[in-house]
Amino acid sequence: MKTDVQIADLQAENWPEVVAQKDARIAELELLVKYYEEQFRLAKHRQFGASSEKSEYDFGQLSLFNDAELFADENAPEPELVEVEKHYRKRTRLTTDKLPEDLPVEVIEHELPEDEQVCPECGGGLHVMGRDVRRELVIIPAQVKIREHVRRVYSCRGCERNAIEVPVLKAPVPEPVIKGSFASPEAIAHIMVQKFVMGVPLYRQEQEWKRQGIELSRQTMSNWLIKAAGDWLEPIYDALHKRLLTHRVLHGDETTLQVLREPGKTAQSKSYMWEYRTSGGTEHPIILFDYQPSRKAQHPKDFLTGFAGYLHADGYDGYHKLPENIVVVGCWAHLRRKFDEALKALPDKDREGSNVLRGKRYCDQLFELERKFAGLTPDERLEQRLELAWPVVKEFFAWAESVKAVPKSMVAKFVKTIF
Repeated sequence: MKTDVQIADLQAENWPEVVAQKDARIAELELLVKYYEEQFRLAKHRQFGASSEKSEYDFGQLSLFNDAELFADENAPEPELVEVEKHYRKRTRLTTDKLPEDLPVEVIEHELPEDEQVCPECGGGLHVMGRDVRRELVIIPAQVKIREHVRRVYSCRGCERNAIEVPVLKAPVPEPVIKGSFASPEAIAHIMVQKFVMGVPLYRQEQEWKRQGIELSRQTMSNWLIKAAGDWLEPIYDALHKRLLTHRVLHGDETTLQVLREPGKTAQSKSYMWEYRTSGGTEHPIILFDYQPSRKAQHPKDFLTGFAGYLHADGYDGYHKLPENIVVVGCWAHLRRKFDEALKALPDKDREGSNVLRGKRYCDQLFELERKFAGLTPDERLEQRLELAWPVVKEFFAWAESVKAVPKSMVAKFVKTIF
């Protein structure tokens, strides 16, 4: 058994190693605490702060100390003093300037009964000397009616009397939008707009129909929507999909949504709606949505089969698993958002002069240039980007490569993803 003196000697020999291990552990815990502090500040901002990404640190925004210097012009003449007349607030009135010019106008004439068109003073007859006009906006709720298609059937009287066979002709009639159903195109379109544009669920539409005395169940409306979408809208979607894939530049993104009833998944689990669209300069823009139950990289691969060109997307790794004929280009808006989140995660005293703020201002500088290029043609825009934006991009990447951020911090994570 070792004596107390031997144990003390052994501890003394290992003391430097023990101290080094403790220091490393303390440093690791300090980084972990700093990370949790960043996450806490960011979560607090998401819960209580403004959702806008604009802040006092944006490029071109004024600060407390340099707003006068930015707008000062010593050569500008001093303005003359002008006495301002009293201002009386006027009531706003509904005018036709705010309404479409092609709205139908219903004119209602109001006149005195013929026996009252007598002068109260002399008893002479009255004549119309002028008209007062008051305009109203009239809204008529959805009108419901039954449309009967009566097709006439024709035959020949002469053949009926003399011939063995009698030819029968029928007047042409349009096919129903859904065979065997009393649905009309107008009814289905109305239900679709109410549900998908106005956000009115089918059970509320069912209640609205009932208030009008019409028993139209949500099951029937569901059947109409599904059947009409498959028969009439899906072929259009497929044609647009084929045309979309012929473009050279596309944009892609995905967002989460919840589906109440989906085989093999709970209502709380995440599903995804993928969006693909043509570039902004396209003469006939196309925007398509592709619902998928997961975020697997196979989904964009399947959707973009046959496409060759540039795909503008965020940093999701699934896009970088696409075939080599698809070049994925990064989204500066997503990158700027990461800098903005990292800036909000920093304490107020550490924001000014930080690497996070510098990276965000590189993005702001590029965005400011893009606003100036907005009215140019594609060729002019390319020329200006090469001349003005490309030097900023090169400087940004050189800076990002030289950044020495604290490991596991937010800025370290997304700067690393740039490369």
